[in-house]
Amino acid sequence: MATPTTTTPNDDPPQFPEVQPGGSLMIAWQAKGKRILVVGGGEVAAGRILLSLNASALVTVICPTSGLSPEVTHRIALHQVTHHDRLFLPSDLDTADLVLCAVDDPAASSAIWRLCRARRIPANIADVPAECDFYFGSVHRDGPLQVMVSTNGKGPRLASTIRKYIGARLPVGAGRAIETVGALRVKLRAVAPRVEDGGKRMRWMTRVSDAYSWEEMCGLTEEDMGNLLRYYESGRVPSLDVLKAMRGGKDVSELDVFDGSFGFSVGV
Repeated sequence: MATPTTTTPNDDPPQFPEVQPGGSLMIAWQAKGKRILVVGGGEVAAGRILLSLNASALVTVICPTSGLSPEVTHRIALHQVTHHDRLFLPSDLDTADLVLCAVDDPAASSAIWRLCRARRIPANIADVPAECDFYFGSVHRDGPLQVMVSTNGKGPRLASTIRKYIGARLPVGAGRAIETVGALRVKLRAVAPRVEDGGKRMRWMTRVSDAYSWEEMCGLTEEDMGNLLRYYESGRVPSLDVLKAMRGGKDVSELDVFDGSFGFSVGV
């Protein structure tokens, strides 16, 4: 039987992260095909609607036509959302997966929040942090790249300032580089589709992501990705110069280059 280990006062404490209570659980919710109910049609509602549509959600708007902003009217005219020209009814919650309330009526907003809470439907009541199951942050978007800054409802304007600061310092073409990585991952799954290959796929993709700069990743062609995948079985990642030299169907044995991926000089 193994002898149990004990901790003495002289032992170094484990180096684990400190708990910081009071934050939000930051997640990227897959809203595609989910039914989002937006109560209200003003400028705030317009922003909520756009975020929901960008997430490929199915959006229903409850608001009298007289209260619609130009942007929401535009969304309705293009049939991007379903619109009901009336006030909210409790039965509207019957088909809702998520509720976003943005009306200038505190009593009505609180009533909607209580109904959502009773039905366990996540809800956000605009400008009332105490009646929100989640908060919206300020988002920087570049294709598939999304960076959100949240102040947990305490300082939305400051969140916007910080988001702009971060966005201005991200590499140019970061979104395109991520698109390339995503395309390569899809191709890799076709090459190594087995579940048991998962660990090896992840390790190799990590090496690929670390091997090339943002600009180099953006410049990879379909042919480059096909040639890159030829290195998967060995676990190696060639330099960009090697990939460029392989263009046009050239075999690696024809290349007059030296690359650490091979461990030897190729050519005369």
